[in-house]
Amino acid sequence: MRLALLALALLAATGCQPRDAAAPKTAPAPAKPGAPSASEVPAFAYDEADIAGLQQRMAGGGLTSHALTQAYLDRIAAIDKAGPTLNAVIELNPKALAEADALDAERKAGTLRGPMHGIPVLLKDNIDAVPMVNSGGSLALANNKPARDAFLVQRLRAAGAVILGKTNLSEWANFRSTRSTSGWSGRGGQTKNPYALDRNPCGSSSGTGTAIAANLAVVGVGTETDGSIICPASVAGLVGLKPTVGLVSRDGIIPISATQDTAGPMTRTVSDAAAMLSAMVGRDDGDAATGNSVGKAVFDYEKRLDANALQGLRIGILRKDMGWHPDVDAAMERVVATLKSAGATVVDADIPTRGKWDEAEFEVLLFEFKAGVENYLQKHDAGPKTLSQLMVFNSQNADKEMPYFGQEIFEKANAKGPLGDPAYLEAKAKARRLAGPEGIDAAMQAANVDVLIAPAMSPAWPTDLVLGDHFVGAGYGAAAVAGYPSLTVPMGESHGLPIGVVFVGPAWSEAKLLSVGYAYEQRSKLRRAPTFAPTVRLGKTALPSPTASTMPVWTSAEPATASTSALPPPAAPSTRK
Repeated sequence: MRLALLALALLAATGCQPRDAAAPKTAPAPAKPGAPSASEVPAFAYDEADIAGLQQRMAGGGLTSHALTQAYLDRIAAIDKAGPTLNAVIELNPKALAEADALDAERKAGTLRGPMHGIPVLLKDNIDAVPMVNSGGSLALANNKPARDAFLVQRLRAAGAVILGKTNLSEWANFRSTRSTSGWSGRGGQTKNPYALDRNPCGSSSGTGTAIAANLAVVGVGTETDGSIICPASVAGLVGLKPTVGLVSRDGIIPISATQDTAGPMTRTVSDAAAMLSAMVGRDDGDAATGNSVGKAVFDYEKRLDANALQGLRIGILRKDMGWHPDVDAAMERVVATLKSAGATVVDADIPTRGKWDEAEFEVLLFEFKAGVENYLQKHDAGPKTLSQLMVFNSQNADKEMPYFGQEIFEKANAKGPLGDPAYLEAKAKARRLAGPEGIDAAMQAANVDVLIAPAMSPAWPTDLVLGDHFVGAGYGAAAVAGYPSLTVPMGESHGLPIGVVFVGPAWSEAKLLSVGYAYEQRSKLRRAPTFAPTVRLGKTALPSPTASTMPVWTSAEPATASTSALPPPAAPSTRK
């Protein structure tokens, strides 16, 4: 969940306990020539495994949930706590193996809860899950052990998921400082990007992105306010789905914005994202927004996937969200070629209100963060009860909480009044209108298209604790502000760093987006496992032929970028919160 501040550019036994909250966090060690390479990372029996394949093995009796869960615990010990030390998992569930045993017993007795039965899942550390801490990455909440699971965790457990543990995140979901570094928290330290260890994992669901990319669990849950599922999924070569606001309950999640917050799946395949979403959706009396999902939510998304979904589809490409990186633009042209080869028509489209919602969005987030976080704190035995008290804690523990950046956003939010303030109500209506009806809806109607596409994100930048994030550009902002769904799928790489395409649709269009994304994924197959390289190996980027409609042939030829010369200059970017 990260943000673009208008003022600065209009811009969740082998480590079964939490990390030592009292120990000061240091900067990540610089990459060294002798750092572990991919060849030195231990082989993993379930590398790139998907839900369907694992279920088949468990159904056949050749695998148990206990064995699978233990394998992931061992994997975390081997490469998250040792080896390349990815620093993605902030806490493990001490009852994970017991949960797996119970589910194995159910399977043996002939009870199967569904596709998630016995599947290990990692949750972002801003989601309540018993018996673990929920801290938002902050030392101020290092002893916050919720009395019950968040609603979405209840849904996952009911579907048979094994909660493996919690992942690190950008502290407070990247809503504390104007100069923050994605993937860093006071409690968890700095998470690394598994494709190049000195590169950033993007925020704020950074730990989930790195963990699932590195095969530390089968699937994971992230949360997003503006980009924090899409961005870390894109730079980690993952599928990430940000649902329509109200499809998945936010009860038990440390909030930023009641208007824009949502949780969603982060997975290695579209089919896994669909299966996971089916388990997560549901009306919840604890989140009034989910009342809007009645009659619109689907509980079998995975059964609706169609490899031929692109046939006859009209797709609008948002070219004004391009032009900020040649490798990304070249990859988008290959996406277009793949879509056309599958029977889709691709036309240019434009969001006429692009960027006009930035100021209003930030105003909304400041108001809603103060109200939302104080509501969460007062319902939990977490210590601080107000935003002011959190700020005092940070100041009193500045050596651990603010060694690299401050709390300027906290200060701005703390100065805001109640949610009845006319300035807030006006900004809320303006932002949603400009991004939704006058933005995405208008663009789709003008171009007569079923889906919009844009680059999800730039390649990952080097982690920089001095200057903060180096954000270039992205195509997810309108969907985030409108509260509409977006889905990113891998579309290639730049110097070994993954890049993704984002599919955007109107509210409640998850079934269509997942099916379209699945059809594209089955033709492109561009997910690559991470290399755990110490740093990026520079040189010409190997890119697939733009005419390939199945697994591409990789060449060393310079990518064609002729079409990018006609692109307009990039708009001021919005960042990830």
